[in-house]
Amino acid sequence: MTTLNLHKACTVSSRPSQPLRITAFGDSLIYGYGDPVNGGWVEQLRRRWMASEAGHVIYNLGVRGDTASQVNQRLEQEFILRGELRNKLPDLIILSVGVNDSPRVGKRDSNKSMTDCDRFTLEIVNLLDKAQSLCPVMFVGMVPVDESRMPFHDCLHFNHEDQFRYKEITKSACHVRDIPYLDLFDLWQERGQTWINEHLSEDGIHPNPEGYHAIYQDILHWQPLIQLEQLTSIQR
Repeated sequence: MTTLNLHKACTVSSRPSQPLRITAFGDSLIYGYGDPVNGGWVEQLRRRWMASEAGHVIYNLGVRGDTASQVNQRLEQEFILRGELRNKLPDLIILSVGVNDSPRVGKRDSNKSMTDCDRFTLEIVNLLDKAQSLCPVMFVGMVPVDESRMPFHDCLHFNHEDQFRYKEITKSACHVRDIPYLDLFDLWQERGQTWINEHLSEDGIHPNPEGYHAIYQDILHWQPLIQLEQLTSIQR
């Protein structure tokens, strides 16, 4: 399943001798907020590819605080402006969004979420379908927060239970659509809360430089990205 999607990313392009053009859409995890050292995992990937023979180009289109609905609203217009050459479009979309939809608003036991589950399901499905209509897609999931540092901005109660629910909605929607999904939430949970806390910034939500480097390493060892680099290497 995964190989088919990545194969499309490498062969559908009408400019096979050129580096891939990749767009990364999402929230602060794409933007790299919290990493003044290396600029986040997207920036580290950009540097890796810029220094490689393949020379792939990745555009960081992350916006702090964005929800799935907000990414959905800007996706197509920003995508079509990143092809670089006349009448050409990017080859691949990487998405990472959902954590800003998940917090309880006001109180920890509030019944009000930033985006309720039904609405979020609709938004994420629409986002994935729109993205897939443009080109192949990959999805990088959210990381777990440090619940002891909540609430964020004195009103947003991020928590693991709701995070898990929203990431499972996203993961399931990706699976149905044959979209590769990197489950960072589960990967980080397996390493333990102490490890998680050491890799988050003081706000308890955003990764610190060590956290973003860990994400970068997780992505480099993610089979879909390995296949992408192998396929493009063979192509060249």
